[in-house]
Amino acid sequence: MDRQVTLTVKGAEKRDAGRGVARLPEAARQQLGVLSGDTVVIDGESPTVAKVWPGTGGGETVRIDAETRANAGVTIGDTVTVEPVSIADADRVVVELPVSADDDLLEAVATDLQDRPLRDGEAVRLERPGVRARVVETDPGGTVRVTGETTIRVRESPDASDGITDSAPEQTETAERAAPEPTPDATYEDIGGLDEELEQVREMIELPLSEPELFRKLGIEPPSGVLLYGPPGTGKTLIAKAVANEVDAHFEVIDGPEIVSKYKGESEERLRETFERAVDNQPAVVFIDEIDSIAGTRDEDADMENRVVAQLLTLMDGLENHGRLIVIGATNRVDAIDPALRRGGRFDREIEIGAPDEGGRREILDVHTRGMPLSEDVDIDYLAARTHGFVGADIHSLATEAAMEALRSRDERGELRVTAGDFEAALTATDPSAMREYVAETPEAAFEDVGGLDAAKQRLTEAVEWPLSYGPLFEETNTDPPTGILLYGPPGTGKTLLARALAGESDVNFVSVAGPELLDKYVGESEKAVREVFDRARQAAPAIVFFDEIDALAGVRGDASEATERVVSQLLAELDGLADNPNMVVLAATNRKAALDPALLRPGRLETHVEVPDPGETARKEILDVHTRGKPLGEDVDLDEVAAETAGRSGAELEAVVRDASMRAIRELATELGPEAAADRADEVTIERRHFEAALDAIETA
Repeated sequence: MDRQVTLTVKGAEKRDAGRGVARLPEAARQQLGVLSGDTVVIDGESPTVAKVWPGTGGGETVRIDAETRANAGVTIGDTVTVEPVSIADADRVVVELPVSADDDLLEAVATDLQDRPLRDGEAVRLERPGVRARVVETDPGGTVRVTGETTIRVRESPDASDGITDSAPEQTETAERAAPEPTPDATYEDIGGLDEELEQVREMIELPLSEPELFRKLGIEPPSGVLLYGPPGTGKTLIAKAVANEVDAHFEVIDGPEIVSKYKGESEERLRETFERAVDNQPAVVFIDEIDSIAGTRDEDADMENRVVAQLLTLMDGLENHGRLIVIGATNRVDAIDPALRRGGRFDREIEIGAPDEGGRREILDVHTRGMPLSEDVDIDYLAARTHGFVGADIHSLATEAAMEALRSRDERGELRVTAGDFEAALTATDPSAMREYVAETPEAAFEDVGGLDAAKQRLTEAVEWPLSYGPLFEETNTDPPTGILLYGPPGTGKTLLARALAGESDVNFVSVAGPELLDKYVGESEKAVREVFDRARQAAPAIVFFDEIDALAGVRGDASEATERVVSQLLAELDGLADNPNMVVLAATNRKAALDPALLRPGRLETHVEVPDPGETARKEILDVHTRGKPLGEDVDLDEVAAETAGRSGAELEAVVRDASMRAIRELATELGPEAAADRADEVTIERRHFEAALDAIETA
């Protein structure tokens, strides 16, 4: 056909991996005269076929996955021609797998190939079997489509046992064979939420490996190394593997601790051997995982570590003579690496691989659920919003745990599908790894659970929720939201509950820190604890860091101990750094505002002061309403009267009154009936006025 367009290759959407689709923009589809579901030929270094799906946005691009790119012999950023092609239904297709095939695998292969265009010699990704297959024969030849009538024959590759398994009904004999192993090859479609970081890595790695002559034309040496750093589980190792696969480079892995030897000189020899193999197999990537374990800061007492660092420096300096070799280092302790490695000519660029935001988590969920049989009630967007602070590894664990829940319930359901309930159960069993050292949660409390305090609620809403909800208004007026808020007032007025309710209303992570628990008798440890709290909260952003009893941590300098003074200084430094992070707010509570260091209370730090006073009569009634919600109150109970009789009482004391009255009602029925009868007649328990009067008398005399 004479209709064709020239387009630039982009990576596929995460859920499209392995589906053999090409997403084309509307203009390209019109020019080609194709509709969704039609087949096109994508011609790079070689031709391959894909099914047309509509692309989002404009631009002259085609989005295809790693297998389609490999079949066409192109990488992201290359240009290809796309044209429509006629297609016939396949009578028979033979595919070759790297593993033995049983009936279950054969069924999965047939399902994954259904309605898919194929050609001889193409590689296809089969998501549910977790392997890559190669099409070795089609009948008829040329471009064909797999239908429900197509006979799928699976042939084992030469390194598996010989034989052919057929999907035709007469195939009944099935030998016991090995289960398929998931493919180890990572692609860009397996990495979610790191598009910007991937672009930086590609810029530093793909060009030097594939086109080093471009750098020579500019009169510069190509980059030697890239250092990836960030919390554990964010995808540093996966990025390195994906880049090596995309450029078809030899990949050498050095797991830091594995090269360490007790014999002098052997660790350095292992390093040299690895680099020599990489030089002999260019283009090549040398990936050093946990590089901090072998390349820490040198000192006089670490002879072996000093020698390994010196050897690594020498090897990296020698890369100038080998233009198609890149070193990638990965660490979650970047400050522990020897400074000599962190300069130009060695690790030329440092790229932070941080915890993903909500959009990133959505992409990662797409990656880890695309092979799952999901129930219709599973809302991936909702799960992405619920998983603040989760890194890629946490989301993988979440998906795995949800699948395990589905397995446990398969006999009851009669089908194997992962439901929203499975994910809810998995959420309770999976915590964000970035915050496991601290209490990080998304509280379920809301402002409706806090009686009274309307003025305080409004100020907190404006200070915390509005910057998240109305970001463009703050940008348009060039207004920085407050970075810190101080809640102050008498004990028991609801400061902590108000902080938790604010986090629940904002649907953000809530990092709760009791002031005294950060103090340590050893010099530097208290300041380090403060730094770590803020570092972890940044990784889990958007987040609220709540310092309860902050007066124990940040007393007036000059009147406090030396350790406390150092903590105050560290806290001030951290607060000053929050101006550049609108997704993080510090909330503090105290009943001794005068005891706080004045420098902490100035604008730019804990600048918004919100008083949480003892409740008035109306507020006391609202608090009683909250705490009696769902309780079996007697008809003679008048909460307005109880509110009037509790003048001067705090919210905590009102909660205690309701609890005491409830216990008195329980005690009466339990004493009268005993455990078994009381359990049978539990619906008869009633909290009456006399129970409240007794509870009030008890609190008066306490």
